[in-house]
Amino acid sequence: MSVYIVARFKIHDRSEYDEYSAGFPEVFKKFDGKMLSVDEDPMVLAGVWDDTRSVIIEFPSKESALAWLNSDDYQSIAKHRNAGSTANSILVEGLG
Repeated sequence: MSVYIVARFKIHDRSEYDEYSAGFPEVFKKFDGKMLSVDEDPMVLAGVWDDTRSVIIEFPSKESALAWLNSDDYQSIAKHRNAGSTANSILVEGLG
């Protein structure tokens, strides 16, 4: 069953976050994920949205999503994401 990672970032150090972004594609392509959305200007439909970036990623299974997230390659670039932003993310299961 497909799963989705939905993440919001409040970027406070663009150079650190850009370092993360630069390394992301090479690491991501090693896994079975699919980028569905990366948006820094979403349309707010309800509530207050004060984050800088939103991301939605699809994986074929929870195991593949966690393998990517916990991989040494991803963790080596995630330090830049952590230094440059505050992240909120969830993993949700698809319906089918």
